[in-house]
Amino acid sequence: MKYHFRIHKEEDGYSAQCIELEGCITQGDSIDELHERMKEALNLYVREPADSEDLAALPDDSIRKSKNVVEVALDPEIAFPFLVRYYRIKHRMTQKEVADLLGFDRIYSYQRLESRRCNPTLKIISMIKKVFPEFSIDYAVSC
Repeated sequence: MKYHFRIHKEEDGYSAQCIELEGCITQGDSIDELHERMKEALNLYVREPADSEDLAALPDDSIRKSKNVVEVALDPEIAFPFLVRYYRIKHRMTQKEVADLLGFDRIYSYQRLESRRCNPTLKIISMIKKVFPEFSIDYAVSC
C-alpha cells in the first residue's frame, strides 16, 4: 500500500503532508531524514487502537508521483492487519462475526489478525479472501 506525500521546501529543511490522510504531517532537516520520517508518520497514523471504529482512508491510486509528490509504502506488517480491520468495519461486522466465519474457536485468534503480531498462513489468507473478496494480499504487501 502506497500513500502519497506532498513535499515542501522550508527555510530550515523540508516538510511533507500525506495527501490521503489529513493530519499526517512530518518534517526533516534533510530530504533523507524527511523520507524516513514520512514512513514513520504513515505507519503511526494508520495503526489504530483495536477498539477504534475510525478508519484511515485507503490510498488514492489516481494520484500520480511528481517532483513534489512521492509515494511512501506502508510497512506490510501494518498494512495487512489494517486491511483486515478496514474490510471488517466496512462490512459492518464485529470481530466475533468474522472469527466465526473464519472458523476460529476463539475471538483471540481473529484479534491477532488485526494486530501487528499476526503471521497468517496461506490457509488463513484464503479464508479472509472468501469472507472479504475485495481483499488483496498483493495490495497489502506492495512496497
